[in-house]
Amino acid sequence: MKKTILLPTLLLCFLLWSVSAVELSAQEIFDLKHCIETGLQRNYETRITRNEQSVSDNNFSVGNAGYLPTLDLTAGYSGTLNRERDKLQIDGTIAENDHVSNSALNAGIALNWTVFDGFGIQTNYKKLKELQQAGELNTRLTMENFIAELSAEYYNYVRQNIRLHNLQRALHLSRERLRIVEARYSIGSLSRLDLQQAKVDFNADSSRLMLQQETLFTSRTKLNRLMGIEEVENPLPVGDTAISVNALIDRETVWQETEKNNTALLLAVKQKRLSELELKATQSRNYPYLKLNAGYGFNQNRLELSDYQYQNTLGFNGGVTLGYNLFNGFKDRTLRRNAKVGIENKELEYNNLLLNIKSDFANMYMAYQNNIGLTRLEQENRQTAQENYEIAMERYKLGDLSGIELREAQNSLQEADERLVTAQYNTKICEVSLLQISGKLFELIDKN
Repeated sequence: MKKTILLPTLLLCFLLWSVSAVELSAQEIFDLKHCIETGLQRNYETRITRNEQSVSDNNFSVGNAGYLPTLDLTAGYSGTLNRERDKLQIDGTIAENDHVSNSALNAGIALNWTVFDGFGIQTNYKKLKELQQAGELNTRLTMENFIAELSAEYYNYVRQNIRLHNLQRALHLSRERLRIVEARYSIGSLSRLDLQQAKVDFNADSSRLMLQQETLFTSRTKLNRLMGIEEVENPLPVGDTAISVNALIDRETVWQETEKNNTALLLAVKQKRLSELELKATQSRNYPYLKLNAGYGFNQNRLELSDYQYQNTLGFNGGVTLGYNLFNGFKDRTLRRNAKVGIENKELEYNNLLLNIKSDFANMYMAYQNNIGLTRLEQENRQTAQENYEIAMERYKLGDLSGIELREAQNSLQEADERLVTAQYNTKICEVSLLQISGKLFELIDKN
């Protein structure tokens, strides 16, 4: 009877395990590259930024700059209804007419073209091109900030997973200690105080594990939100189980890349260039302008008291306008002065930005080197703490060590784990920051 029940049960367990294994193998794994690609594609803020860039792309055209003529099609109708009273000068005869109606009908096509306006059109075209490139740089800056935020949260999620595993291991060690204490208490070799202390430590580790699960859940929902995943509570299996750091970043190389590729600096250069073009636009008003116009139209006038029932005209018209503004109340002079001040301000803003970036870079690289050193030190400390705990556990099993001393060794191991993962995380954040400031953050997609 027992065999009859056991066989279907084993078969059911095997089927359930098989289904779970298939689901696990089919589950999508998210490494950093996958997270960034998903976020760039689905995150709402990045999509809004790309749409805003398309506006500057659309504005950059020869027509919008003013190179092309304008062509208008017009049509109109007007009419009057009057009461007329005329008195002849010769004999004073008065003629009166009521409800005199006159009407006019017109239709035509008109072409207007500004041939020359003191190089203003050319300057406007260059401005539109600079604005388009500035829009691309703004988009790139937004994307870099997004990638940096997502990368930080990705490695934070990895860190929280590592912490969870460390706490699970700590709970396992506390459970093993509690088992030993219970066994010794049952035979009377340990006091009830030892048993109670082991239970307190076990419950404390259980509490920390529960709090860590909440922290991990918070990080997971944030990472899902950054990637634009609607089901923010979905499980998120990541490809990294440890935080690997690059300890070979060269200061001089990164700084050279920063001077050449930093997005904020490139954007400041574009802003200065736009100010220079604004000055050229005001200077273009010192030149004469030349405009052409042409048209083809139809006009019909109906006059009730005229000798003709109606008059029609149909034909072409055209003209050339050459002009020059002699005086406009010194407005152009004021605009030129303001434009020169704008150029000077953009130059000052660039130099101030460069100084700030130098300061940020120096702090980032110092923090990077410091955390590299801390990571190496904590790796050694962690190894030592692991060996100490193993020795302490062996002595505890032999009854040569108290529970409090074993707990101290366990806490030292737990603290060493925490310091190590914190140092690794901080090093990785410094590494991401150095990539961002040097304009190389998109390499995270290529390298992973």
